[in-house]
Amino acid sequence: MEHEAMEFDVVIVGGGPAGLSAAIALKQHNAELSVCLLEKGAEIGAHLLSGALLDPVALKELLPESWQQAPLGVEVNDDQVHLLQSDSRALQLPNWAVPPRMHNEGSRIISLGNLCRWLGQQAEQLGVEIYPGFTASELIMEAGRVKGVITGDLGLDRAGNPKADHVPGMALLGRYTLFAEGARGHLGKQLIADFHLESAAQPQHYAIGFKELWQLPPGQGKPGRVLHGSGWPLSEGKEDKSQGGFYLYHLEQEQVAVGLIVDLNYRNPWLSPFDEFQRLKHHPLIAAALQGGERISYGARAIAKGGWHSLPRMHFPGGLLIGCDAGTLDFSRIKGIHTAMKSGMLAAKTVAMSLRGGDEGGRDLAEYGDALQQSWLAHELKTARNFGAALHRWGPWLGGAFNWLEQRLFPRTSPFTLLDKEPDYRQLRMASRCQPIDYPKPDGKLSFDKLSSVYLANTSHDEDQPCHLKLQDETIPVAVNLPTWAEPAQRYCPAGVFEILGSESQPRLQINAANCIHCKTCDIKDPSQNIVWTPPQGGSGPNYPNM
Repeated sequence: MEHEAMEFDVVIVGGGPAGLSAAIALKQHNAELSVCLLEKGAEIGAHLLSGALLDPVALKELLPESWQQAPLGVEVNDDQVHLLQSDSRALQLPNWAVPPRMHNEGSRIISLGNLCRWLGQQAEQLGVEIYPGFTASELIMEAGRVKGVITGDLGLDRAGNPKADHVPGMALLGRYTLFAEGARGHLGKQLIADFHLESAAQPQHYAIGFKELWQLPPGQGKPGRVLHGSGWPLSEGKEDKSQGGFYLYHLEQEQVAVGLIVDLNYRNPWLSPFDEFQRLKHHPLIAAALQGGERISYGARAIAKGGWHSLPRMHFPGGLLIGCDAGTLDFSRIKGIHTAMKSGMLAAKTVAMSLRGGDEGGRDLAEYGDALQQSWLAHELKTARNFGAALHRWGPWLGGAFNWLEQRLFPRTSPFTLLDKEPDYRQLRMASRCQPIDYPKPDGKLSFDKLSSVYLANTSHDEDQPCHLKLQDETIPVAVNLPTWAEPAQRYCPAGVFEILGSESQPRLQINAANCIHCKTCDIKDPSQNIVWTPPQGGSGPNYPNM
């Protein structure tokens, strides 16, 4: 099928911090460059979710004259780390016992969606063409190089046939294309496979991060207070090992953000990350902060947390991977906004310099790898390269002690290298070998069910459109996953998308695609690697107002 085409110097896929920073920096380097940015959400920020603590270092570099005009929330003024020892006990670590990189002095508690809406305005003022509500559904390849992307059709029915309001996709051609789709990007995943970009050291590792925004009673908020911690309700048992940590951030206007990050290398297929998060809020430390408040928003998102050892080669003929599409988050700091922004800025400088030199496009910009290696981004990720592997290998106590010692003794160049070579999806044990988990019924005050939570994500999909969750083999969920792992998609999905229905003798999988909040967990954790997440019709999905 022929597609109507538009040509640009640079096409950017994704309107998060990496993509927007790249767009702004491109125009700063050369105002004459034509730059197009695609965002699959209905608006910039609609699909963005993060805790979020911002280290403003990259923002200051990008917009040194105006960065303070950004919606920067409140500065951290009370920084605490707790170990939850049980469902009722907690131990606050003294400041000296917290690994140096986990300190948050100078950071700001923000809404990532609101920050990127502001960055989008700065980009448009510079002449960047931003197209929200359009997905990049396919790569355009020619002679082994990326030439651009094709946007998804609008107005297709469930069977993929055009409806009366059908609008065919367009071909957006770029001399270079930057991919900034976020963690486990659909096209980024394809590019890594097609161009063999994966890291030789270890695979990428992921977590699922939950967030709820609460409105507190007057006088209950503590603006600037930050709590992090680990331990309960996650387990260190041999057979059902699960790891992660919680956060609780006090924002402005009597609001608080609370969440749980669950590493997707957990072993027990009966574990439900969503229900672990709901349990967390009943711990006295968390409950005291939320008491009397009202939950006003909910969301979840996969986090690429493998760090330096998991970074793929980020350059290939005709384009670059940037931000969390490559996995630039610094998990030792639980921060990825500033690193994503820096990767976009480095990409912009590389592309602009190449095009200024008469480059017609399509080259493999290997110099981007050199620029990254020489930047503070590489130094930061290298310094923290063992953080995740230490926790996975030895748990929060011994792993935390190793990280504390390494960061204290070798703050710049550690002689140790720890690797984590097993992909997350291979970690699940057979359901028959693991203990089922009996989660308490939600009380409707602190804990809630999935469907009422999805409602607060403002998710919207046209029911009569092709299912964007593809099964490579439709028999696997019932024939393989159900008898082996009790079909864990029922539990790892935070939105109730996957259900096993029917009788015990004739079970069937039902996919409630309209519930999807685009977290990508199914694409990552499915033990058969049978589920492929693809972008639905443009504008579909969650609509986070200020997450």
